[in-house]
Amino acid sequence: MPVSEPASALEAQVLRALDTVQDPELRRPITELGMLKDVRLDAEGGVVVDVLLTIAGCPLRETITADVERALAAVPGVNTVGVNLDVMTPEQRNALKDRLRGGDPVRTIPFNRPDSLTRVYAVASGKGGVGKSSVTVNLAAAMASLGLRVGIVDADVHGFSVPGLLGITRPPTRVDEMILPPVAYGIKTISIGMFVDGNQPVAWRGPMLHRALEQFLTDVYFGDLDVLFLDLPPGTGDIAISVGQLLPGSEILLVTTPQSAAADVAERAGSVARQTGQKVAGVIENMSWLALPGGERLEIFGSGGGAAVSGRLGDTLGYPVPLLGSIPLDVALREGGDGGLPVVLADAAATVADTGAVSTADGGVGAEGTTREDAETAAAELRRIARELAHRPRGLAGRSLGVSPV
Repeated sequence: MPVSEPASALEAQVLRALDTVQDPELRRPITELGMLKDVRLDAEGGVVVDVLLTIAGCPLRETITADVERALAAVPGVNTVGVNLDVMTPEQRNALKDRLRGGDPVRTIPFNRPDSLTRVYAVASGKGGVGKSSVTVNLAAAMASLGLRVGIVDADVHGFSVPGLLGITRPPTRVDEMILPPVAYGIKTISIGMFVDGNQPVAWRGPMLHRALEQFLTDVYFGDLDVLFLDLPPGTGDIAISVGQLLPGSEILLVTTPQSAAADVAERAGSVARQTGQKVAGVIENMSWLALPGGERLEIFGSGGGAAVSGRLGDTLGYPVPLLGSIPLDVALREGGDGGLPVVLADAAATVADTGAVSTADGGVGAEGTTREDAETAAAELRRIARELAHRPRGLAGRSLGVSPV
């Protein structure tokens, strides 16, 4: 039957059920993307669905088949389900790309458009080894578990680690020049690590780094995001400058440890905002203390570094730069990174059986559940910081709202 013309109540129910099936990479309904080629019903309650894949080697073809079968099995009156997979023609792929880009033929950075409401956070540090990537991944995972649409660009080309922290092992899908990023725990992620074999180094200089970042921002289809994180390399080098040029509206989140040596270089990294015109959204102090069995706190790296950076940057930049939080040393944070499961989700998932929390399709925990908010855990503090950033109001001055006065 033509998919746009249901001839019976059952056919209408079948089409409504198919509206709930999303492409796993594009995160939009297959009916909206032109992927539903045909639907056929017989008198015995059998349904056969023809689905068009974007490319012949689609890595998630089995996921699409299973999602269609699951959606239709829940429709009363449907007894059997068959799914046939075909591939889009070049013309159909071009129509899909035009639809995804909103009809704009020019390859631009969508987060710079006047009507974009995506909040972009560039997570920076003065030096390496302060846990910047772990903070980035866990903030993103915590926001995704709150129902926000989140993406990560692993801009640390030489020291990429985000795919491992999220347990991503498969490469992105290419639809001609468009790149569809893998999705883990509801987070769309792109990294140069997805394009290299094994643990090979990436030995690039400045111009290549800039082009790689620009390609990630123009060719990777993230869709309509609420928040985009960029995990920057430490210091004030090429990538930090490129982010200021390519994403002038991005805000900087500065990660430091309490140690004065780390705080001093973190302050320099934040001061780059004066040259790039960006805003520093706040400072996050990591590895603040270690909770001992007796309840005492052991300040291994000293204390006060985060507050010092916050105060000095506020004086330098001329506006308040808040200390967003202090994350304790926690073995669970390291274990989560090694296992590819962010601690903000692993800690919450451990309480599902006791709280009745609802798991999401991407492995997170739904907002219906509650978690153990122990002030001594890294997971609790990361979730608190994520909630604060997620609920920050943003100004709409100068932005197109898509409405016209009557």
